[in-house]
Amino acid sequence: MTGRQRPERRWPVSGATGLSKERLDRMHTVLAGHAERGGVPGLVAAVDRDGDEHVEVLGGLAAAGGEPMRRDTLFRIASMSKPVTAVAALTLVEECVLRLDDPVDDLLPELAGRRVLRRPDGELDDTEPAARPITLRDLLTFRLGYGLVMLPPSAPIARAMADRGIDVRPPRADHPAPDEYLRRLGELPLLHQPGAGWLYHTGSAVLGVLLARACGKPLGEVLRERVLEPLGMRDTGFTVPADGLHRLPVEYLRDPGSGRLVPYDDPADSAWARPAAFDDGGADLVSTVDDYLAFARMLLGGGSHGGVRILSRPAVELMTTNQLTPAQLAGSAPLLGREDLTGWGFGVSVTTTRTGLAAPGRYGWDGGLGTTWFNDPAERLTGVLLTQRMFESPAPPPVARDFEVLAYQAVA
Repeated sequence: MTGRQRPERRWPVSGATGLSKERLDRMHTVLAGHAERGGVPGLVAAVDRDGDEHVEVLGGLAAAGGEPMRRDTLFRIASMSKPVTAVAALTLVEECVLRLDDPVDDLLPELAGRRVLRRPDGELDDTEPAARPITLRDLLTFRLGYGLVMLPPSAPIARAMADRGIDVRPPRADHPAPDEYLRRLGELPLLHQPGAGWLYHTGSAVLGVLLARACGKPLGEVLRERVLEPLGMRDTGFTVPADGLHRLPVEYLRDPGSGRLVPYDDPADSAWARPAAFDDGGADLVSTVDDYLAFARMLLGGGSHGGVRILSRPAVELMTTNQLTPAQLAGSAPLLGREDLTGWGFGVSVTTTRTGLAAPGRYGWDGGLGTTWFNDPAERLTGVLLTQRMFESPAPPPVARDFEVLAYQAVA
């Protein structure tokens, strides 16, 4: 990773029609209020429309004093890692190394010959055979049968996953190494038949193992070669080198008793400062606003950015099209967190119904450690917000909801 210091604010050029300068002033005022009132210690936000780019850099790297926030600050982007891993998978599909609807058994033999719980809360031996194998499409759409268990901790499957250390945990939490992770996962039955339901997150974690095995190299190298380096995303990766730690802010969470922000991960002893046993393709990347803008622009540009093509336009359209049935959507709504995010593609949420300012077809996703991103093809609009305060619920916090409104209201 290398640091790149850039001007903190850039107004649209004279005569441009992408974004309104007056309404961008409103964005600055509202976001600065969130930082000044202590809702977030600091933030970096970017909006882009037709090449008119506006960036806000506000607050500091820590809640009490310290260095000011920088445009090249490194943020723990958590679940905003999921689209990056999905894009890497689709590059292998386009090379015919992987196929969307082929079983993953050859590369993930631990998941072959699955048994399925007859009831999600049932005993682990009360199962039936899987009707079909798990496919790559199942991993990309989170329909493989494993994921975040919305059951009491006492439920047998929830208890078994926790005991094995393979339940859905915060980013960079302790997980066994990839082969051991798959072995432990393979000891357990599926919660539903492959393709029948939507369970959050684990599909991306398993997908990362699949990509590493398909390419014969660690996931970090796969992402770097196929997505990050071609797009110039030099600051994005699973670990922060020693010479970059001064750009990593303190990560905070709110103490429920006092209401104060308390450190969750400190650069002085950060979990991102050293390699992990398991690099989770759905949760563990760090990135910067400019790196993620390059990724977002590539998708909005139909798979190409800066003269480099990562994916074909049809592949991007497939990735960003809702893949869930109405029944699956009904079960996933509480996790998607917002009424307007009513669908799921490959690693991204997809808006299917206009209930707010976002047009149908808008896609993107949030990171539970305080980040959010969206692309709106109808408005040719991209928004990226990076903070270092952990979410407290599936629904984004006020600063994220305000940012999206501010981005749309600035459309000229």
